[in-house]
Amino acid sequence: MIMATHGVVSSGHYLATGIGIDILRRGGNAMDAAAAVGFALTVTKPHQNGICGEVPMLIYSARDRHVSALSGHGVAPAAATLKRFKEMGVTIIPGDGFLPAVVPPAVASWILLLERFGTMRLADVLSPAVDLAENGFPMYDHLCSSITASADRFRREWPSSAANWLVSNEPPRSGAVFKQGDWGATMKRLIKAEGRHKQRLKGLRAAYDEFYRGWIAERIVEFAGKTEILDASGKAHAGLLTVDDFARYKPKVEEPVTATYRGIDVHKCSSWTQGPVLLQALNTLEYFDLASMGHNSADYIHTIVECAKLAYADREFFYGDPDFVEMPWDRLLCKDYAHERRGLVDPRTASMLLRPGGMPHVKALSVADVNAVFEKGKAHVSDTTKLEVIDAAGNMVSATPSGGWLPSSPVIPGLGFPLGTRGQMFSLVEGHPNALAPGKRPRSTLTPSMATRGNEPWLVFGSPGGDAQDQWALQFFLNVVEFGMSLQEAVEAPTFWTNHFPSSFYPRKAEPGSLHIEGRIGAPVRDELASRGHLVDTAGEWAGGNTLAASIDRKAGVLCAAASPRLEPAYADGF
Repeated sequence: MIMATHGVVSSGHYLATGIGIDILRRGGNAMDAAAAVGFALTVTKPHQNGICGEVPMLIYSARDRHVSALSGHGVAPAAATLKRFKEMGVTIIPGDGFLPAVVPPAVASWILLLERFGTMRLADVLSPAVDLAENGFPMYDHLCSSITASADRFRREWPSSAANWLVSNEPPRSGAVFKQGDWGATMKRLIKAEGRHKQRLKGLRAAYDEFYRGWIAERIVEFAGKTEILDASGKAHAGLLTVDDFARYKPKVEEPVTATYRGIDVHKCSSWTQGPVLLQALNTLEYFDLASMGHNSADYIHTIVECAKLAYADREFFYGDPDFVEMPWDRLLCKDYAHERRGLVDPRTASMLLRPGGMPHVKALSVADVNAVFEKGKAHVSDTTKLEVIDAAGNMVSATPSGGWLPSSPVIPGLGFPLGTRGQMFSLVEGHPNALAPGKRPRSTLTPSMATRGNEPWLVFGSPGGDAQDQWALQFFLNVVEFGMSLQEAVEAPTFWTNHFPSSFYPRKAEPGSLHIEGRIGAPVRDELASRGHLVDTAGEWAGGNTLAASIDRKAGVLCAAASPRLEPAYADGF
C-alpha cells in the first residue's frame, strides 16, 4: 500500500498515475491531477475508455467542505425518440455502431471540473496526454488482445479503425511503442483554442467551443450521419447526432445522494447511474451483524448477495435520469424502508425473483414486460477504468471513465477516436423511468464512490466491471469498515458477484440466482452456498473486483492509495 504526505493517485494505468503525481508536484490540486489522469487514460486505455465516453465524478472540495457530483454523462440526440426507433424496427438499442451514440461528454466534463474546482489551464493537464499520443507508449498485453480481437472487423468493415489501431494492417506487437497521431492532433486543437485567451476561464470555454461548436463536432456529425454501419441489430444504421445536439450540450455539477453507514457518510452519483444501489444495500446490511459472521463466510456472502439483489431490483424498476423522473429517495434511502427490505432476506434460501419495493415480484427473465425485449445478439464485451486522487489539502476526486471503446464504433477519420455507445442502456418501453427521450441521460453502471466522516474527507474508491461495480465497491468498503483491512488488503481480498438481474448492456441477459466466486474462497463455503440454492460458479482466483482506492487521515497527515493486482496495468503512487 502506498503511503505519502503530499498527494496520492491510483488509476488504471501506471503512466497516467505518474502524470497525476507530476501535476500534484507542480502545485496542482486533486482536480487538476484528475483531469490530467483522465485525458492520459483515453490514450493508454482506449479499449476501456475514450474521449467520447462518460466520466461521472464525485468531488470533495476542501475549501467548501462539500461533496459534489459532476454528471459526466452524455444525453440522447433530439432525434432519438421512441417513435423513431419503433419506425426503424429496433426493439432494443444495439451495443455497437452509431445508433447508440449520445453527445460525447468527457471533454466538457473535464473542462467543467477545471473551471469549477481546478487551478490550472487545460494545456497544463492535456499536454502530457498529447505527448503520450504523439510519441507513443509501450503496447501491453491487454490492449494488444483487445485490438487483435477486433482486427478482422476493422479490416472488413471499419477502415478508419484499421488505420488508427493497426500497424501495417496488423495488430500492434506487445512491447512495441504505439502512437496515436490523430488523437494527439485533436488534443492540440483544444490547446491552441485555449491559447488565444490569457484569462484561464475564457481559455477553458474556448476549448469547449472548439470541440462542441466547431470543426470537431461538425466532423463527427458528418461522418456518423452519412455512414451506415452494420450493428448488432443485424441492420446498418447511421448516427442521429446533429451539430445542434453538440452545441446545446453542457454537463453540470449537482448534489450527490448520500446514506450513513455506522456513522460514515457514503456518497454516490444519482440515478443517472446505478450508484444508489450501494447505498440501498448498505442501509439494509446495517441491520445485520456482519463482523460476527466472519469475512467471506457462507452466511456473510449469502447476506450481502441477497441484499444486493433487492437493491438491484429497485434499480430496474425505479432508476432513471432525475431530470426526467421523480425519484422516490425519501423512501428508497429511508432506514425504515431498509428494515422492511431486511425482512425479505431468507438466511437459508437464495431468492430467484426480482423483488422491487411495493411492486409484484417477478422473474428476472420476464422483466422484458417492463424494461427491455431480449434478443439473440452478440454482446459487446469491454470494460471501464478508474481513477482516485487526493491532495494534502484534502481535496478528493473519484471518477469512473468508460465508453467510447475502440471495439464498439469506428474511429472518426482524422480525429483519432470513436463515438460512444452508452445509449444502449436506455429502455425502449414507454413509461419506464429509463425510457429513451431526447436530452435524457441513460442510466449507466458507472459509479464512483466517496466517504466522509463528520464532513471531513476520508475515502474514495470504486471498481470497473459493469453491473458488478457496486457489488465490488460494497465488498471493499465493508472490508475496511467491518474488518479493519488496509486499503491494499481490502482490494486484494477475494470477491464474489451475481448477475441475477438483467444486464445493463445489450442484449440485456440475466442469470437468475447466479453467484460467481473467486476460487480463493474455499470449497466448503461454495458448497454451503450451493445448498442454499445459489447457482455457484467458481471463477478464477483473481477474476473480479478490480477496485482502486485512496484515503486521507488529516490528523496524522498521511494519505494512502491502493490498486488491485487484477487490473493490468493499474498502479497507485504518492509523494
